[in-house]
Amino acid sequence: MSKTNAVRLLESRKILFELKEYEVDESDLSAASVAAKTGLDADQIFKTLVLRGQSGELFVCVIPGPCELDLKKAAKAGGFKKVELIHVKEILPLTGYIRGGCSPIGMKKHYPTFVDETCLLFETIYVSAGVRGLQLQIAPGTLLEAAEAETADLI
Repeated sequence: MSKTNAVRLLESRKILFELKEYEVDESDLSAASVAAKTGLDADQIFKTLVLRGQSGELFVCVIPGPCELDLKKAAKAGGFKKVELIHVKEILPLTGYIRGGCSPIGMKKHYPTFVDETCLLFETIYVSAGVRGLQLQIAPGTLLEAAEAETADLI
């Protein structure tokens, strides 16, 4: 397995994490699918979403996989009046990651990052390690530090 930007960054900072591989189904990249294949709790599998504020600034929201992002709450967290998700074709050029493999750690450029406050309910959570088929298990506080993120009410 080749190392992703997220894994390289965590290793270089000597941050504790574990990796969990799973078989990818290109037709279903949902957290429920990942949970079924890995035996993990879907509520602990967080997805990374990239958004654009009304003036063009980008930011990142990380929420539990089964949940929907509340755009009003995301806008408030980012300090915007209105936000929208970026288009799928923009994910790779802006982050260096592909849809279904976007990690909040190690993007091409650092964007303000907000992790839903429910992450603090768990000892560890899972986020993409930077490729489809590989999840990164990490303590929420460690993720916040590694991603230079803060918690927010996003769902």
